[in-house]
Amino acid sequence: MILGLSIFVMLLSVLLIFLVLMHKGKGGGLSDMFGGGVTSSLGGSSVVERNLDRMTVAVAIVWILAIVVLGLLLNRGAM
Repeated sequence: MILGLSIFVMLLSVLLIFLVLMHKGKGGGLSDMFGGGVTSSLGGSSVVERNLDRMTVAVAIVWILAIVVLGLLLNRGAM
């Protein structure tokens, strides 16, 4: 159970990093340094940006819940 949940948290972590990096940069910060200044036809669409925001928030909530459950399982010593 703990091993499966740990793998799930790792996969969610990678997905969350990917989703955050997909966001369009809002200013001249680090996002422009890593290629965020390049515009694409899909990046400017507000519908795509809103859907990406929703997906990122949903994955973040599931990630937080999975970490809390994993912490509770590890605290109980259920190995």
